[in-house]
Amino acid sequence: MLSWQLTNAVAALLIPPGGLLVLLGLGLWLSRRWPRVGRSLAVAAAAALYLLSTPLAGDALLRWWETPPAPATDLGPDSGARAIVVLGGGIYGNAPEYGGDTVHAMALERLRYAALLQRRNRLPLLVSGGNPAADGSDEAQTMRRTLEQDFGVPVRWSENRSLNTLGNARLSRELLAREGIDRILLVTHAWHMPRARLAFEHAGFSVIAAPTVHSTRHRLRLTDLLPDAGALRDSALVCHEVIGLVWYRVRLLAGT
Repeated sequence: MLSWQLTNAVAALLIPPGGLLVLLGLGLWLSRRWPRVGRSLAVAAAAALYLLSTPLAGDALLRWWETPPAPATDLGPDSGARAIVVLGGGIYGNAPEYGGDTVHAMALERLRYAALLQRRNRLPLLVSGGNPAADGSDEAQTMRRTLEQDFGVPVRWSENRSLNTLGNARLSRELLAREGIDRILLVTHAWHMPRARLAFEHAGFSVIAAPTVHSTRHRLRLTDLLPDAGALRDSALVCHEVIGLVWYRVRLLAGT
């Protein structure tokens, strides 16, 4: 758990707005001794923070990074896939209206699409997600309950020990290898798919990407140039995924 917390703390200092606020503060501090350098750094950080906070930038970054929607023919019965693997997306802990832990909205979006694919293909389904915060239910438990009770979709396997996407891949491989399954439909968000696919292919899977929740194009509006908290979140997601993908490549090349 300490490693998970440390990783998230470092990520918070690298991705917006954390990293840009650090640069802004550094620029203000440097301006005391090197005014030109300090002011330039502070202005650049502030400008980048503004830009990444606009829907124009956030949407553009998502569309650049996301895995495109998969054609229906690639996801049908003739795809050769033998299982559907859906990745966890967080827990809504102690939900008062549900009387306990349930899936986070992000996880629910993934489960909804996984349920649709399962009804189309009748493939066995694996849910993957542990409890990195070591608090409450594990993700796989809540995902399985949601799929079976709310969507009426059976779940054959639950992988509840993973703490990150690399763990999702490695531990899912251990479960499915016992049944000789190596070709899967992988369900996660479109912005998460590049990193997830890398992890699962490195684990030995033949992956058919089944991304969900894509950003959609729209006409440019004046409000797209105004700061927006949701747009900053979108920009931060892409920055997080880019950094995460680079880090995964380094780790996998190093064999760790």
